[in-house]
Amino acid sequence: MTRSLGDADWWRSAVVYQIYPRSFADADGDGTGDLRGIIQHLPYLAELGVDALWISPWYPSPLLDGGYDVADYRDINPDFGTLDDARELIDSAHRLGIRMLIDLVPNHSSWDHPWFARAVADPAAPERDLYIFRDGRGPDGDEPPSNWPAVFGGSAWRRTTNPDGSPGQWYLHMFDVSQPDWDWSNPAVAEEFDSILRFWFDLGVDGFRIDVADSMAKDLALPDVPIDPRTGEPIVDKFVGSPIWDHTGVDGIHRRWRAVADSYADDPLGARVFVSEAYLTPSERLVRYVEPGRLHTTFNFDALLAEWTAQTQRNVIDATIAAHAKVGAPCTWVLSNHDNQRVATRYGKATTGSSFGPGGVITSDNGQPNMITNDEPTDIALGRRRARAAALLELALPGGAYIYQGDELGLPEVEDLPIEVLQDPIWERSGHTQKGRDGCRVPLPWSGTSAPYGFNSGSEQPWLPQPDDWAEYTVAAQERAPRSHLQLYRAALAERHRNPALGDGDLTWDELDNRDLLSFSRTPGFRCVINFGTESVSLESLSPGATVLLHSGDPDSGVLGADEAVWLSVG
Repeated sequence: MTRSLGDADWWRSAVVYQIYPRSFADADGDGTGDLRGIIQHLPYLAELGVDALWISPWYPSPLLDGGYDVADYRDINPDFGTLDDARELIDSAHRLGIRMLIDLVPNHSSWDHPWFARAVADPAAPERDLYIFRDGRGPDGDEPPSNWPAVFGGSAWRRTTNPDGSPGQWYLHMFDVSQPDWDWSNPAVAEEFDSILRFWFDLGVDGFRIDVADSMAKDLALPDVPIDPRTGEPIVDKFVGSPIWDHTGVDGIHRRWRAVADSYADDPLGARVFVSEAYLTPSERLVRYVEPGRLHTTFNFDALLAEWTAQTQRNVIDATIAAHAKVGAPCTWVLSNHDNQRVATRYGKATTGSSFGPGGVITSDNGQPNMITNDEPTDIALGRRRARAAALLELALPGGAYIYQGDELGLPEVEDLPIEVLQDPIWERSGHTQKGRDGCRVPLPWSGTSAPYGFNSGSEQPWLPQPDDWAEYTVAAQERAPRSHLQLYRAALAERHRNPALGDGDLTWDELDNRDLLSFSRTPGFRCVINFGTESVSLESLSPGATVLLHSGDPDSGVLGADEAVWLSVG
């Protein structure tokens, strides 16, 4: 399917497919995914029906945090290919009508970045002013400059050693110790990122997903954060007024980037766009990032965090739509990504997420604020059934949507990866108490009955091991099965492209007596119904005379079963 790139507002309705390049497809047979692997599978993505690709970091990196530790912002990791490969990928995608987004990682670089290397090697180097170095507290400066915690565990500060061997200053790293934070109060940092944006825009990239878009600006007076009375540790949460997260200074950074993007309005590809990654609740707090003159869209992580119940789902949908309407921005729905447990596994557990009350306020986080890990037993058949229904719900809602690679196959989380293969820094930083995110990053299965399942054409095993029971999940197997997860996604995206009721716009709730059902209508003539209960419901009783467009279960059954969703054409 080839589509035109002529729609300037494409991003308001776009379905974007996230590619984690190490795990998508390996063309050169070394066990690591690469850009040529993506190029080879562009026809698959076009047939799937996505509007854009988001490529997770493809930059040179020591890969101590999966590529989010960037050593060079203007090149391609040699493990993935070359700049020429990137140009070919962008151009080939555009010829198929598919836009290209890449990651921008503006909070921190890798400690392998040449500027940081010079900053550490020489305390007098001008590059030290590009990062956040501070003297320590205490008589000998032996204590960190503040009590700020790192997201991956432990202190957010690490002390350096001077060239003469004496203890030096401390540097800030809000994530892994290998990821020193940029000092955005230094104009040179802002100018550098303006240049980085233009470099990739000029290469044809259509936009950026901004990693941790709420993190760049910080209170450099370094006030301590409160202590969590439950744990006795500094609070890592993004509370209102935090000196670390969602600081007022991010507004000016966003507006500066928007001006750069808007300067491409007369380019044949049109204005470039941004999507923000920021875990902020409630929605009123998040949508400030998409006010006029700031960013275009922002991930709606409330949808990802929400438990699988009718009331929570409705509360999140209502709050999200209302908040975005106030600023004129489209909603963006997301169920999964490279940082969270796969949706088919999450929905197969007793704890499927957080509960949300009216107004989109979290009423119980169940101890799983980011759903990275959940060690409860998994009913994968239940999880996949719910994941199918959730896909129809997500793709029927107003606005855009994101699909994480493999979710169209119904892939489960790999929860039993051997300890010796784990690579996520969360494993080490948590003191071996959290396995981290490797389980959702296992390479995709394309064909065959055993690993590497067509991930590459050779015998080299992938960088993370694939399970022995994944033959049924391969693309090849699902292409032969008319009611597979993959076929459901293809049908849903095809209907989304041809049905004028879907994409950007609004919805109207259909009020029903059955509280286990959610039903909404969209103009013209479209209705989506989801059954969160345990009893089947007659489709004829729901909507007499309606035509079934798509059903997450059996379209010939005449009923909407437990944890199923249906799209209807109504008169």
